[in-house]
Amino acid sequence: MKNGEWKERGQEGILWLAINAKYSHTSLAVRYLRKCVPGSEILELTINHQLLAALGEIYERRPRVLGIACYIWNIEMVKDLLRLLPAALPDTIIVCGGPEVSYDTAAFFREFPMVDFVVRGEGEEAVVQLIERLRAVKLDKARAAEVSRLGSLPGVAMRREDGSIDESTAVTVADFSQVPFAYREAEMEPIKERILYYETSRGCPFSCAYCLSCATAGVRFLPLARVFGELDFFVRHDVRQVKFVDRTFNAKKSHFLPILQYILALPQTVRTNFHFEVAIDYLDEDVLETLAQMPRGRVQLEIGIQSTNEKTLQAVSRCNHWEQIAAHIRRILSFHNMHLHVDLIIGLPGEGMDSFARSFNDVYELHADMLQLGFLKFLKGASMMQLVEPYRYAYMAMAPYEVLRSDALTYGEIRWFHSFEDVFETYYNAGRCRHTADFLIKSQEHGDAFAFWKRFTDWWENHGYHKVGHATKDLYGLLRDFAGDAYGTAAVLLDNLLRFDALMADGGRIRPVYLDWDMEKHQDKTAPFWRSERPRAYLPGFVFENWRAVRGRYHIEFFACDVRKAAEGIAEPRETVLLFDFTGPDVTCQEIVL
Repeated sequence: MKNGEWKERGQEGILWLAINAKYSHTSLAVRYLRKCVPGSEILELTINHQLLAALGEIYERRPRVLGIACYIWNIEMVKDLLRLLPAALPDTIIVCGGPEVSYDTAAFFREFPMVDFVVRGEGEEAVVQLIERLRAVKLDKARAAEVSRLGSLPGVAMRREDGSIDESTAVTVADFSQVPFAYREAEMEPIKERILYYETSRGCPFSCAYCLSCATAGVRFLPLARVFGELDFFVRHDVRQVKFVDRTFNAKKSHFLPILQYILALPQTVRTNFHFEVAIDYLDEDVLETLAQMPRGRVQLEIGIQSTNEKTLQAVSRCNHWEQIAAHIRRILSFHNMHLHVDLIIGLPGEGMDSFARSFNDVYELHADMLQLGFLKFLKGASMMQLVEPYRYAYMAMAPYEVLRSDALTYGEIRWFHSFEDVFETYYNAGRCRHTADFLIKSQEHGDAFAFWKRFTDWWENHGYHKVGHATKDLYGLLRDFAGDAYGTAAVLLDNLLRFDALMADGGRIRPVYLDWDMEKHQDKTAPFWRSERPRAYLPGFVFENWRAVRGRYHIEFFACDVRKAAEGIAEPRETVLLFDFTGPDVTCQEIVL
């Protein structure tokens, strides 16, 4: 398709619907389609909308054509909406597209007779051709089946006039550079604080069995000149975060390194964060040196490790170079300028409890900012489906198609892992109680992180805490109670560790009243300190304004041991006075003399 064919046509009554997982998310797909069919509109809802409220939002716009983007996170809600749409909008032509309907299309048509068309694969070209045919029948649902008279449309499945189904085939856009930029000026102010998705390539050089990228071959790239102009657009609009959806951002060095260099050269005042998913073992010295120079918070990396069991990785056609992965993660963390997010998958072939424990400990030892635990999913179109029988998998028949059982894990173990993931997310990934946890891992579990989190999860379930919600202020007390029950750790030591953790997390705002705070005890020492010139030795440029400003920005706490060595499993008895600074992007502390 030529660039000129994306010309303005002007079309009313065409609505592209996205149902996002969260309000903070935006949909790239519907914005592409809006650009491909000028004059069409988009509507973004979330899976948290009540069903009738969502139906009402669609009805208010009374579309003549409704296109729905179908994904794993929204397909069950989409199905519920489809069952209601004929009553609310009986004359609306319904088009579904996305990975959830690009496979088993005939079965989808049979289950949902109100759907007129299904777009299979990448839709930017297919949708334009479909809309042209629908215009020819005046966007009349009663005549929608006449579209089939002109023959098959690549990438568009449809109902023929005799009631049979033309499934067509899934397609890709061969010349990715012809796909238009998805965003427009007028919408940026309302959405700039949300996560904006963007891609500079499609496809993936790898063929992991659990991923839909294995269904397409090759990688297609946008021209760099265009990428730079589009990144300028985001920066000019002061966007909070741009999340690249490139499956492997560093697939081709001549493409991704210039993008990193462009981002590095942006002014220091730019606040936009750029998030990439990378195969970190393939980074070289040029890339690492570029990353080392990034301003703090400019870049964020997501690294899919999934497992460190070589046989498991081979079973899913994945190759990890563990030594390079570990070395590169440690080196990037030493830069102290970006967030690192690493992933493991629960339920991979041959990965039972013991194997996962080894994978978890390998990755935990790196101390990345976030270690996300996901559950294996059996996606339509992914080659993982071929491993169901060999590994005796059972999985959910409905979205999100998660593993329920395998030859290596029982259902009971999978169910327990959900509690494990919840506990780990609540504490470690939320950045809470890390020093206390690491102290207990070193001093009580001989460095076995999985053993600690497993013991904590078992205790959590035994008390029924997996069945109820918990306020943040209560989490410190629950960990204190666990450590006392499981290890007999001294209450005074735990109090010291937990006070330190509370001040280092959540901006220091959460200070549970059941901890032994020093706010009142040492005012005879802290008040003269703040009134004197001494704070400038620790906080250059400090000027006393008023007590409210001091309390909001700083805090002095007394400890009976050097809590900063907790992660080493050491609790050296020594009165330590720490000054906490809440004015930066992260809480910092330093020892002071009063």
